[in-house]
Amino acid sequence: MSLSALSIRRPVFAWMLMFGLIVFGGICFTRMGISQMPDVNFPVRLDDAAPEVMELAVVDIIEDAVMGIEGLTQVSSSVSQGVANITCDFKLDHDVNVALQEVQNRITQSSNLLPTALFPPVITKTNPEDQPITWVMVTADQSVPIYKQMIYARNTLKDQLSTLSGVGNVTLAGYVEPNLRIWLDQKKLKHYNLTSADVWNAVQAEQIEQPAGRIEAPDHELNVRVLGEARTPEEVANIRINARGGGANYRPTRVGDVARVEEGVADLRATSRYNGLNAVGLGIVKQHGANAVEVARLVREKVDLMRKSLLPGYHVDVRLDSTKFIKDSVNELNMTLLFSALLTSIVCYLFLGSWSSTINVLLAIPTSIVGAFIILQAFGFTLNTFTLLGLSLAIGIVVDDAIMMLENIVRHYEMGKNRRQAALDGSKEITFAAIATTLAIAAIFIPVVFMQGVIGRFFYQYGITVTAAVFLSLLEALTLTPMRCARFLHSAKIDKPSFVSKTMDSAMDWLTQRYHRALAWSLSHRLLIVLSSTVLFVASIGFLSSLRQELVPAQDQSMFLLTVKAPVGSSIEATDKIYRQVEEDLRGQSEVQDTYTTVGGYQNNN
Repeated sequence: MSLSALSIRRPVFAWMLMFGLIVFGGICFTRMGISQMPDVNFPVRLDDAAPEVMELAVVDIIEDAVMGIEGLTQVSSSVSQGVANITCDFKLDHDVNVALQEVQNRITQSSNLLPTALFPPVITKTNPEDQPITWVMVTADQSVPIYKQMIYARNTLKDQLSTLSGVGNVTLAGYVEPNLRIWLDQKKLKHYNLTSADVWNAVQAEQIEQPAGRIEAPDHELNVRVLGEARTPEEVANIRINARGGGANYRPTRVGDVARVEEGVADLRATSRYNGLNAVGLGIVKQHGANAVEVARLVREKVDLMRKSLLPGYHVDVRLDSTKFIKDSVNELNMTLLFSALLTSIVCYLFLGSWSSTINVLLAIPTSIVGAFIILQAFGFTLNTFTLLGLSLAIGIVVDDAIMMLENIVRHYEMGKNRRQAALDGSKEITFAAIATTLAIAAIFIPVVFMQGVIGRFFYQYGITVTAAVFLSLLEALTLTPMRCARFLHSAKIDKPSFVSKTMDSAMDWLTQRYHRALAWSLSHRLLIVLSSTVLFVASIGFLSSLRQELVPAQDQSMFLLTVKAPVGSSIEATDKIYRQVEEDLRGQSEVQDTYTTVGGYQNNN
């Protein structure tokens, strides 16, 4: 028994199949993440190091170590003061996790050749989805010390945002590590016959906290702790310098006698400002597959709650929210889906001339499109530009099988058969043709799945989406359409024809006559038709080479990024002065609402 015959004889099975696809597809739709682009994991490695000599002592050694890794296509490096970045590009079909482990093993094997003062190399894999989707700006009044701002942003505000559902990481821009600063006075050091090494050794010797044992009694015992670390700058200033030049210092001297001790931050190698105020940017990175729009909404709600409990002098704002554009794009694509379904219904009604036949065909759209979300969820896809684009295209395709099945069943019905027999005979004749048509359409989109390169990774989800919808439309045409025709079929020729049906029949008769004349003329001028087609094809190839090429079309997101490069060797202070001039000029433009500046880049603090 064929699927069509089974559905006609067991209509409950067909109805449950349709409702199951729609209901479970709708559930998967609500659980799918939303993003602008597919989640593509590029096999790239970024190695960070911080020795004194980078080019010869570090970069060359690491590059030689990773050169023999399988799948490696390119190695590039950049060196700045104290930092070296080495990027390894692998083939897109290479397993990113395997490549990560191979890079780690090669660097570990060559670690004995690297300088002993080198910080351990940090190895990470990059992904476009690892970029922050929104930024939370933490600013403070001038009365708030900068080190307190850094501590508050890192220890309090960052932790509150990190616990939100869907947040994978929070990066810090403009963050400078809080430090205890000891500013030596050369004149006082000379007066006490001390050197900076003597002060350094004294601080190190007095900043050691070790276990002191325990006190035991017959009935209980106590742990003993010796407080060997200073807790305030004043306590550090009271540390005695007991050694001088390797010998004893018989002149009682405190650190505060030769230096100024204060709480501050590390050397400024990066700074960040929001509308001219010193700021710490908290970049929200979503988890892979999470709903970017939902994560941004949770962040906004959390920031509103955080404002109520902020310490005096602090301000928190959400800026650079890229999910607004994502939400607008997805909503626009959803509206496109609805308009496509509406226009398809109008076209079907004009040509079928019956609302029952039109509704029968249109039921293929929710069954195939909504049911496709089950497959998309199983593959771990998100609602993005490519998946929704595929569904928009598939709307006009998924009704083809249903129309073909319906047309043949109507033909048998108009021959005088009852609805049930017409459905059985018509579906049996058209089954093979429906399968062939579906496979022909799938043969167009399945090769897209196997495209290579970055473009192929993006179009992978597109190809899977269209193919899944097309095969579900075949399932719908072989089961649901014959079942519905066996019970609700109407024909414009047997039943009373409507005005629309009469008008379309007249229009189609007129068009058929014109087409017959055009076809007759074309057949009598075969050489001219072939030459014209050849010239048009060659001209199209010529225009193809003149078209511009780009990965993604230009989009207006109401913001722009401006990169300012200072001359090589410029200090961070000189670069910051240039940026301040640029900020002042930009804020003078009436169109500019906010400015966010980062000098020296941002670091990922996990």
